[in-house]
Amino acid sequence: MRPVILALIILGTFKTMAYICHLMKTLIIHPEDNSTEFLSQIYAPIVNKTVITEEVSKSEIRKLIDSHDRVLMLGHGSPDGLLSVDMFPDAGSYIIDDSMVIPLKNKTNSVLIWCHADKFVQRHGLLGLYSGMFISQDTEASYYGVDYMDWGLIDQSNDRFAVIVSKYLNESMEILYQKLLYEYELLARTNPIARFNLERLYLTCSGTNKNPMKVVAI
Repeated sequence: MRPVILALIILGTFKTMAYICHLMKTLIIHPEDNSTEFLSQIYAPIVNKTVITEEVSKSEIRKLIDSHDRVLMLGHGSPDGLLSVDMFPDAGSYIIDDSMVIPLKNKTNSVLIWCHADKFVQRHGLLGLYSGMFISQDTEASYYGVDYMDWGLIDQSNDRFAVIVSKYLNESMEILYQKLLYEYELLARTNPIARFNLERLYLTCSGTNKNPMKVVAI
């Protein structure tokens, strides 16, 4: 084998090892909604991605989940799943619901950020990083009693959360979770919205639920 070809193979091997996460096929399901647009910062830098925001059938989404290495599901939701916000004609109220559990069970690195995603994840035994109640709007802050403050703190919390997740998204799930807790906590010291959300971030890896912070039952 020629030395130049051998060198290219060796270099290529090392590059693949160093950037294996960048080669991962990522599916993003993020129903189009101005109120959750800040979450698009999370996946903006990803190169090998498929972004679904509207008008894709649920049967096609199940196929896409199967054909991708990881899945990010972002937006508004409830314990029953990720809301379709009327962007998916055949979906009904939810674009991610019980009908998606079987393909999602094959993923170990999912990211599910919507209000009360924890109940959906834990009920179905899914793996990945996910949120409980997540305040991203002023009406939610008022409802949960986090008020009497500058509403600009919500935007600050939203933006900082998205930037941190984006920054570490290609690390292992454990490192992503640890870095998110550490860096988001720096903001949470002065931002009550970030403090509320921080206490409701979870990682389930190989069946072990991780959240070193005390969760306040609401």
